[in-house]
Amino acid sequence: MTHIPGFDRSQLLPLPEAIDDYVSVDNPVRFINAFVDGLDLKAAGFERVEAKATGRPGYAPGDLLKLYIYVSQPGSVEPPS
Repeated sequence: MTHIPGFDRSQLLPLPEAIDDYVSVDNPVRFINAFVDGLDLKAAGFERVEAKATGRPGYAPGDLLKLYIYVSQPGSVEPPS
């Protein structure tokens, strides 16, 4: 069994053509994505990098790390008013 996968950013959609088109070229999320994809999460001490064979699959640790880094940036998420 594998982890719950994220969406493929090159997946075609009606408008715009790909999910990747929603993100500007200079958006920090592109750096975060490339940085985390280049990490060896198992060597970095992340547990559950390998999905268990039974039960509901968890989310991919790399995707959760990307989300954590992104929302930890000052100004990345505006609090509700």
